[in-house]
Amino acid sequence: MLNLQKIRQDFPILNTGIVYLDNAASSLTPEPVLQKMLEYYHQYRANVHRGIHHLSQKASEEYERAHTKIADFINARSDSEIIITKNTTEGINLIANGLQLKKGDKIVTTMIEHHSNFIMWLRLRQHLGVNVEIIKPNREGLFNLADFEKAIDDKTKLVAVTHVSNVLGVITPLEGIEKIVHKHGAYLLVDGAQSVPHMKVDVRKLNCDFLAFSGHKMCGPTGSGALYIREELLDEVEPIYIGGGTIDNVGKDFYKLAKSPMKFEAGTPPIAEAIGLGAAIEYLETIGMETIAAHERILAKKMREGLTKIKNVEVYGSEPKYGIGIVSFNVGDLNPHDVALALDVSSNIVVRSGHHCALPLMKEILGRKDGTVRASAYLYNTEEEVEKLVSTVSELSRSLT
Repeated sequence: MLNLQKIRQDFPILNTGIVYLDNAASSLTPEPVLQKMLEYYHQYRANVHRGIHHLSQKASEEYERAHTKIADFINARSDSEIIITKNTTEGINLIANGLQLKKGDKIVTTMIEHHSNFIMWLRLRQHLGVNVEIIKPNREGLFNLADFEKAIDDKTKLVAVTHVSNVLGVITPLEGIEKIVHKHGAYLLVDGAQSVPHMKVDVRKLNCDFLAFSGHKMCGPTGSGALYIREELLDEVEPIYIGGGTIDNVGKDFYKLAKSPMKFEAGTPPIAEAIGLGAAIEYLETIGMETIAAHERILAKKMREGLTKIKNVEVYGSEPKYGIGIVSFNVGDLNPHDVALALDVSSNIVVRSGHHCALPLMKEILGRKDGTVRASAYLYNTEEEVEKLVSTVSELSRSLT
């Protein structure tokens, strides 16, 4: 079990009485992560891979160590498979623009994707003439693998799918999807923004080709993230940017790129942020990802069951056993933004409202053009906080009768 009292001491903002349930958008950052970043600025503030002096050497060591921590965290085979990015969006765009897709190639994605794993495929269809096929789940966000069997064929170059829906919290059946993808010689790109922070993710077990995730959703700083590229595919992906730090040699009329990850990390990288992400990974590993996932399942079950019992409240998604601690709902005909504001003003409860960057899901599957209210839990949330959310929503619902 989690030592919640000890964990919550690492997040001073929680001492203000706030109930922070907007973790799917961005988590809070604990003091040990902030201290590690300040250590960089206070003790060895210098650029990486640029100098012989001891400050640069120390900064480079810590920056490279972040790659190792990330690789170990998701069970990548080597540091070369890990590219430091600003966020999940950058990682996905690196693959979309670096795979050298061409007219006639087929991309398969789904209706539950965040815009960051959706609109670039539409742009490639518009500019390159690739074919894009979109698979729909049922209203609970659950997929039929037969739909993937039908959509994925020998013309398919890439299947891009989220690991966990940022709206419904539902876990995608990647094991079955992966088998179909690789049977046809296609690549599998996984959006891990909502999975890597909340459960143990092993790229070897997933057998994915690419995985992108963000640090700011997993106790790390904003502006930090990582992209995993399977080692055998490192030469298949062209860097989007080249320049300082990406080269092995340059002449008057030629250049040779460095090996990964350097060839993908042009210019001065987000050094403090990468170091902070490494510290966040250490923080999560100390607690244990399995322990975090089990805690979230308890909160998700309590949240879903409590909200479902309230009159005039519609809860979306499926049972907690199919997902993580994300619950989306609406209260009668109230605009979700009004509900979120009421929760904030009346009870200091912070949730997200609107489309959650998933308009196709909202319009085509849920039929909610104004979106939903989304409460999302993390390792520092308590059952008492969930009870406060449920009771406040219940009071709001009663006001409608």
